[in-house]
Amino acid sequence: MITDSNNGNVISITTAEGVTTIGFYHPAQNSLPAILLQELTNKINEASANPQTKIIVLQSAGERTFCAGASFDELLQIKDKEAGAKFFSGFANVINACRTSPKIVIARVQGKAVGGGVGLAAAADYCLATSAASIKLSELAIGIGPFVISPAVIRKIGLPAFSQLTIRAVDFQSAQWAMEKGLYNEVYEDTKALDEALSLLTQRLASYHPEALLGLKKILWEGTEDWDKLLTERAAISGELVLSEFTQAALNGFLKR
Repeated sequence: MITDSNNGNVISITTAEGVTTIGFYHPAQNSLPAILLQELTNKINEASANPQTKIIVLQSAGERTFCAGASFDELLQIKDKEAGAKFFSGFANVINACRTSPKIVIARVQGKAVGGGVGLAAAADYCLATSAASIKLSELAIGIGPFVISPAVIRKIGLPAFSQLTIRAVDFQSAQWAMEKGLYNEVYEDTKALDEALSLLTQRLASYHPEALLGLKKILWEGTEDWDKLLTERAAISGELVLSEFTQAALNGFLKR
């Protein structure tokens, strides 16, 4: 476990019976500052290289929120385009770590997912959620856009649903909507049912032929070979927009609520 005692950031990783579980926590609704994004990337890469790992599970702590996306406090500290691009590249790195991992990645989404949290769910190969796991892409409302995560989200839900999710930037869409559109594969009434289903699924997957799972992984991500470059370019767009007066005012407004 890695803990930043100054800010409450926590990353944990455990492996049992072929299943590696990577957990993260941040006191501000599991938002993702740069340190957590980097450690998530590191832990996904570590699990991917571990011969004991057959399946990777991504999860967060708590009940109400899976992930609130980018840390607004940290966004307000960005002072130049280079720093902005570097911050948003953190999301690109997590998505690409999931994409290039030879292991099947399962996301456990127990609560609301906002912005980059939706991107994290979309980066997984399979996603289990609760009925409380509504989703929102709020980026337009704060003067940026979901540019880095958009390839992953569109890959899962398609352009029409992505357009609705992006343009309706202040509206949550239900977990049922997210399942109908393809972001979630299964939705359960509560976390107990979610965890029972997750345990059963991961145990079953871990018993399958590793080469078959690897072959499936390659098929699932066909056509994404340019994402290292693409997502880096998208991070630069977001990194520039976050410096605008509009975005800085919007971020301060959200933090004062």
